Amino acid sequence: MAERRRASEVRKRPARPARVGEHVEGIVGAIGPKLQRLRQEQRLSLQQLAVRAEVSAAAIHKIERNDMVPTITTLLKIATALDRTVTYFVENDEFQPEPVAFTAAADRPAVFTPHAGLSLAGVSGPYAPFRSAAAVATVIPGANSGTRPLLHAGEELVVVQKGSLTLESGATRYAVGPGDSLHFIGDQPHHWANEGKTDVVALWIALRDS
Repeated sequence: MAERRRASEVRKRPARPARVGEHVEGIVGAIGPKLQRLRQEQRLSLQQLAVRAEVSAAAIHKIERNDMVPTITTLLKIATALDRTVTYFVENDEFQPEPVAFTAAADRPAVFTPHAGLSLAGVSGPYAPFRSAAAVATVIPGANSGTRPLLHAGEELVVVQKGSLTLESGATRYAVGPGDSLHFIGDQPHHWANEGKTDVVALWIALRDS
């Protein structure tokens, strides 16, 4: 009887490593999405996080895409740069809350923009897990999007609240004044400019390509 019991135990043993492997794989696979979500919540670009963590932007990008498993040293650097502990990335989240983001009027975060004369105050949650982002844009007189037309995936919706913004999409030029809006596809060449003498204030919404 004892020999039969031992034989039965031997036959059952392979199942345990398989379950452990699946558990570990699930934890490792969650590191990338957690990193991307946290980075975007803190409004950091790949390059900005790379400078903070002293880890290359390419490595961070690979980790976020689950193309690379970070070493403990790399994960420590990234966690410290994001003001988190390593356990944040390896905890098993059994219950994921529905995505929701509240932004108080007094706490609108500044959103990075490469365009001089344009300031953005974020009013939405991050792209992950959401697919859209919105900001209150202030465009000073003379500011514009540059000499080259803008091209990108997704859509944009601009609702002007104050002033007049000149927007070009494709071959058409629009004067978007208070209460006016313009909704366009980002892969069409477009350009914006404040050709007036007062600031333009607009709600600027971007929808990323799914």
